[in-house]
Amino acid sequence: MELPALPDDAVELGATVADWRGAIELAGSVLTRIGAARPGYTAAMVHMVQERGPYIVIAPGLALAHARSDVEVQADGLAVVTLAQPVAFGHPHNDPVRVVLALAAASPERHLPMLAAIANAFNARGAVERIAAATTAAEVRAALGAQTPAG
Repeated sequence: MELPALPDDAVELGATVADWRGAIELAGSVLTRIGAARPGYTAAMVHMVQERGPYIVIAPGLALAHARSDVEVQADGLAVVTLAQPVAFGHPHNDPVRVVLALAAASPERHLPMLAAIANAFNARGAVERIAAATTAAEVRAALGAQTPAG
């Protein structure tokens, strides 16, 4: 499975947030902006971290925010947020976070394949650093191997 298309408005570069919650809320607002999710999905992503801890910090400097597919998800979507100043999520090894991805899967059957596609994108050495340093959405797409939406 390929990553969902990544339109320019799904990428927020050099954002400033106060903490991990602000980082997830911003990434969730990007999913809402691109029509992938309703605002309730953002609350669900925050709740997952409150309930389960910083398990979403999957690599040094990288958080992958997501929640269960439900009525708050309208379409498959991926949002990428880079942070001007890294924030701590409370992970013992992978903090602080500079890149936050938010994933919305339109169905439970698509959730795991989409997570696998993201994991494959980050198999490339230096992917987090390239995304953190990106100054355009095109650079982010190149680092992820993501497609520009047709249209």
